[in-house]
Amino acid sequence: RYSLFYNHLKNIEESEGGLDKFTKSYKTFGVNQLADGGIYCKEWAPGAEAVFLAGDFNGWNPSSHPYKKLEYGKWELFIPPEDGQSPVPHGSKLKVVVRAQNGALLYRISPWARYVVRDEDKVNYDWVHWNPPQSYIHKNPSPKRLKSLRIYESHVGIASPEGKVASYKNFTYNVLPRIKDLGYNCVQLMAIMEHAYYASFGYQVTSFFAASSRYGTPDDLKEMIDVAHSMGITVLLDVVHSHASKNSEDGLNQFDGTDSCFFHSGYRGNHQLWDSRLFDYANWEVLRFLLSNLRMWIEDYRFDGFRFDGVTSMLYHHHGIGTGFSGDYNEYFGLHVDEDALCYLMLANHMINTLHPECITIAEDVSGMPALCRPVAEGGGGFDYRLAMAIPDKWIQIIKELKDEDWNMGNIVHTLTNRRCEEKYIAYAESHDQALVGDKTLAFRLMDAEMYTNMSVLMPLTPVIDRGIQLHKMIRLITHALGGESYLNFMGNEFGHPEWLDFPRTGNNESYHYARRQFNLTEDDLLRYKFLNAFDRDMNKLEERFGWLASPQAYVSEKHESNKVIAFERAGLIFIFNFHPYQSYVDYRVVAFKYKILLDSDAGEYGGHQRLDHSTEYFSEAYPHNYRPNSIMV
Repeated sequence: RYSLFYNHLKNIEESEGGLDKFTKSYKTFGVNQLADGGIYCKEWAPGAEAVFLAGDFNGWNPSSHPYKKLEYGKWELFIPPEDGQSPVPHGSKLKVVVRAQNGALLYRISPWARYVVRDEDKVNYDWVHWNPPQSYIHKNPSPKRLKSLRIYESHVGIASPEGKVASYKNFTYNVLPRIKDLGYNCVQLMAIMEHAYYASFGYQVTSFFAASSRYGTPDDLKEMIDVAHSMGITVLLDVVHSHASKNSEDGLNQFDGTDSCFFHSGYRGNHQLWDSRLFDYANWEVLRFLLSNLRMWIEDYRFDGFRFDGVTSMLYHHHGIGTGFSGDYNEYFGLHVDEDALCYLMLANHMINTLHPECITIAEDVSGMPALCRPVAEGGGGFDYRLAMAIPDKWIQIIKELKDEDWNMGNIVHTLTNRRCEEKYIAYAESHDQALVGDKTLAFRLMDAEMYTNMSVLMPLTPVIDRGIQLHKMIRLITHALGGESYLNFMGNEFGHPEWLDFPRTGNNESYHYARRQFNLTEDDLLRYKFLNAFDRDMNKLEERFGWLASPQAYVSEKHESNKVIAFERAGLIFIFNFHPYQSYVDYRVVAFKYKILLDSDAGEYGGHQRLDHSTEYFSEAYPHNYRPNSIMV
C-alpha cells in the first residue's frame, strides 16, 4: 500500500510539478475569472467529440464558443474581456455543451461549478457563474488544533423549529451561540456539498465544488464559518467522496456522454444499495478532481477538516454489503480490498497534513481497518480519528433486548474500551443515523409515547419518564468519559429531541413537520427537556476543565454485575455509575483518594432526586480495594 502511495506521489512530483500545483487545479478547471477581465475555461471530458460553452452571455448559442482539445482528454477555452469587463457577468447561467460520440449534444453542469441553483418551477439545477464584485473576506483566524474534540453534528436546513429549509444566516445567528453555550468546540456540517435530492441528507452529491444554495449563497456560508471561528469553534465538513449521485442533467454521471469518465464503467461503477456511481480512484484526473475538491473547501471556505463519509464502502470491492467484520486480519488484507481507494485516502490525508497541518480528518469506517488512523509514513491511512460505530449499536441492542436487571456491566465496559491501540476514536451514544425515520433516538426508545404527554413539570413524574431521563444522562456521560478520545452529538439529541427525522418527500406529502429541530422545547421552563439540556452543557464544561478526552484511556476499577456498578478513573477524576434499576447503596467502597462531587446526574437542576450532599468531602483510607492501596466509602 505504501509503495502504491509513494509511486503516485512520485508521479505527481515528476509530471504535475508537485502536490501543491496538482491540487490547485480548482483554480483553473471550470470557468474562472482572470485579472484582466477575461474568462478561462477548462474541462476533462475524454469521451467527448467536441466541447462548447453556452449560456446567457451568448444567447445560448451551442456552438459559438468551442473549446480547444488538449492531450489526455482535456479541453480549454479563453474568452477575452469586453472593454475591460468580463464577458460572462456574475449571476449568469451557463452550461457545458458536450458533443457525444453518437453526435448528440448534451447540456451539462461543469463538475467544477461553484454555484448551482434550482428555480421553484424546475426539477433540475442550473449552473450560475459566481463572481461577485466583492467576495466575503474572512476576519477571524481558524482556531488552533484542539486536543479535546466535542463535536456538534449539524444540518443547516433543519436547524430551526419552523417547518421550512433553514438558512446559513439562521445557523450563524441562532444556532452557533447555542452550540457555544452547550460547551461544544467543534461543529460538523452535513449536507453542504450540493445535492439535488434534499431527502438524501446530503449523501447523493451532484455538484462537489458548490455549497448548497438551498440555504443561501457561498458568501453566507463563509460568514457562518468566520463567525464560528470568532467563537473558537472548529468547523468540519462532512465530505462525500465514496460515491456520487446518478443524476446526469445536474450531476457528474455521464458528463462526457460515456458510462465511465469519473467512474468505473459497468457493474463496478454502481453501488447496488445506494443506487449511485462509484469513482475510479486509479484514474489520474479523478485524483486531481477529488484532492482539489478537498483543498478548495479548506482554502476558499476555511473549513478546518473533514469527516469522510462511507469509508467502509471505499475500502472494499464488496463495499461492506452482506459482510460482517470480526476483527480477523484476513478481512483487511487480500484481493477484496480496493487498494486504489485506500491509496487515494492516504494521498488525501498526506496532502491535508502537508499543506494544512492544522486540519483534522475523521474516518467513518465500520469495519475496523487496522492502522487507518496511523500516519501515512507508517503505512497507515493517515486519519486523525475514526468513529466508534459499535457504541451506539450496543446501546440500542441493550435498550431493545434486555430488561434493566439483565444489563451486563462487563459487556458495556468492553464495548466502550475496545479500540485499536494508539488510534483515536470518536465516541457517541447516537448520531443522525439513529434519528432518521425508521429508527429511534435514545430518548424516544426510553420514553416513547409518554414524551407526548408527560414531559411537563406540572405532570407527575411517571416511572417511564423518570427512568428515561436518568438513563439518557448516564448513557451519554459514560460514553463521553470512557468511549474514546473525542465525543460527538447530533443536534437536538442533547436534550432528548422527541420523534424522528424525516425530510419532505412523496411518501409524507412533502411535509417539513419532522425536518426541523425544536430548540424551543429547552426554553420552556415547564418542560423537562431543560434538565437534559443543562446536564449536557455541564458535562461538556467539565470536560473542558479537566480534559479527559485528551487523557490516556481510563483505568476501570470496578464492573460489578450484581450491584450494576461501573467505576473508573480518568484525568484525575473518579466516575461512578449505578445502573441498578432499584437499588441504591450507602457506604459503597470504591478506589479513590480525595473525593468531592463535581457532576451528579441526580441533581435537581438535571431532573434528578437530589439524594446526595454536594458539600461533603470524602477522604481515602489505606484500605486496599480492587488492586489499589487506597479507597473511600461513598
